[in-house]
Amino acid sequence: MYRALAAMTLLFSSPALAESDDPWFGKDKALHFGFSALLAGGGYALGALACDEEWAPWVAGAGLALGAGAVKELYDLTGGGDASFRDLAWDAAGTTVGLLGAWALDRLLFRRGPPPERAALLAGSAQAAGVPELLWERPALRLRVPLRRIPD
Repeated sequence: MYRALAAMTLLFSSPALAESDDPWFGKDKALHFGFSALLAGGGYALGALACDEEWAPWVAGAGLALGAGAVKELYDLTGGGDASFRDLAWDAAGTTVGLLGAWALDRLLFRRGPPPERAALLAGSAQAAGVPELLWERPALRLRVPLRRIPD
């Protein structure tokens, strides 16, 4: 009888967890996300302006945003606030969104397209699909858009 009562107590009891003062969806988490996205996008833009390498904007954006988030949490550890790994998680999420948004905007407005060797492969596959090689390049945006001919 006592064993059954002890087993039921263990099965149906829940551990007493301390209430967290740092919720996952607090106001400060939105600020961490937003500022990280903003810094990542700005860092991507600076990296794209400063260097022609494909990887440079990614490193500049991620370095700026994650570096600022890490410095903020280190400052909080010294007594300037409440340090939290949840803040760093929101910094990482904001950095990801900021980098992807900046990359998409960069591709849409400023980049000419794939590298020449890849463009040749794509042109060959376009010919096989029956799409003419006629390409229109808009100088202001430098977009390359394949034009389809309308059958007569």
